[in-house]
Amino acid sequence: MKEYSASETRWAWIFLAPCLLGLIIFTYLPVFASLGLSFSYWNLLGTPRFIGLENYATVLNDALFWKSFGTTCWFVALSGILELAISLVLAVWLNRAVRGQSFFRTAYFLPFITPMVSVALVWGWLYDPSYGMFNWLLQQAHLIGKPIPWLYDPQTALWAVIILRVWKDIGYNIVIFLAGLQAVPPSLYESANLDGASGWRTFWLVTLPMITPTLFFVGVMTLINGFQAFDSVYLLTQGGPEHSTELLVYWMFKNAFEFYKIGPASAIAYILFIVILLLTLVQWQLRKRWVLYEDETA
Repeated sequence: MKEYSASETRWAWIFLAPCLLGLIIFTYLPVFASLGLSFSYWNLLGTPRFIGLENYATVLNDALFWKSFGTTCWFVALSGILELAISLVLAVWLNRAVRGQSFFRTAYFLPFITPMVSVALVWGWLYDPSYGMFNWLLQQAHLIGKPIPWLYDPQTALWAVIILRVWKDIGYNIVIFLAGLQAVPPSLYESANLDGASGWRTFWLVTLPMITPTLFFVGVMTLINGFQAFDSVYLLTQGGPEHSTELLVYWMFKNAFEFYKIGPASAIAYILFIVILLLTLVQWQLRKRWVLYEDETA
């Protein structure tokens, strides 16, 4: 192993200092500060006062917390399943030699890097019950008789947010799946072809087992990102109508910056952290049953 001189080490710390300072000030200090505030009473005025577990008790006895928690679980489950299924199908298709392959890869990835503010503004117009394109297309196809109030009906509002999220996020998953698909040895497909395996059988017995490590990674990241969803709800529905899209992070935001309940908001943040941690650990343990060729892929 190469040994570095004292001068090289000093310059390395000098160049790393701005990044480390930013992490400490804008990441680590807020994390520990919010942990302390979750055990305190503070309304943004005066000095925080320690009250122990009262904030956690208040949150866990709040009916709206449990409603938002249930809504979040539905949101994560539905959007996660759709994201994984659609992105995997599109990745398998784009992994083949199709016409316009580069164009489609770029087109599917563009929504992921587009700012959510711009996306929400456009999709708000598309969902508009009076002149939105979605209602117009459905009416032209004679699938509906009258316009659907996508963002104003408790029955459809959550689905509207889910559709937007799936459309925006599948580009990232497609890129990850493509990387996993391209790592599958071509010799396996040649052997399956010689054995007379059909396209579906080849996918089920060769492709899918080989990309299970990639599928595991995408699944974990999709779950974590789903529980952290905020901007689409904030920009489109503000948690309505009738709290039907009140996701947990948005409920935390309202407690902190609308009701000035900093302590309960911090408690919600750490309850959410514990939920995500436990679900990730469960996924990590279950991976031993279905993730194949983990060592070979690594």
